[in-house]
Amino acid sequence: MIRSLSPADLDTVMNLWLDGNEQAHPFVPKGYWRAAYEGVRRELPHADVLVHVDPETGDVDGFIGLTGNYVAGLFVRADARSHGIGKALLDEAKRRHRALTLHVYRDNPRAVAFYLREGFTVRSEGTDGETGAVEYEMTWDADGGRPGFRHA
Repeated sequence: MIRSLSPADLDTVMNLWLDGNEQAHPFVPKGYWRAAYEGVRRELPHADVLVHVDPETGDVDGFIGLTGNYVAGLFVRADARSHGIGKALLDEAKRRHRALTLHVYRDNPRAVAFYLREGFTVRSEGTDGETGAVEYEMTWDADGGRPGFRHA
């Protein structure tokens, strides 16, 4: 089941965020994520956050954070990965938006492959000014980016 973030979910979601970043980005010092933790925790409730709830346990096992059409993050608990949770969350975001944009680190090949498989394309490559890591800007368009399509 996918639903909106509730205040009771915040601790779990923040643990998913921290664990996911440290696991997926070993090329970024852990101290970076830990230093950003409180700021992210303050801002998260102001974003459009959808959580995936395990139907058997009732536990939140993944989430996607959106700011408008921008995917600020997609995280799934380590032992729940590769079970369709990330795809389900992304599909819900696609259902709600005609186009999506995100940034993903080039050195996170699992995430890059996931987004390519889900129809995103690399729009540009740059360097994250805060971490120094190379990142891709990726975009998805419900209409395949056909010329003349006007987004609402």
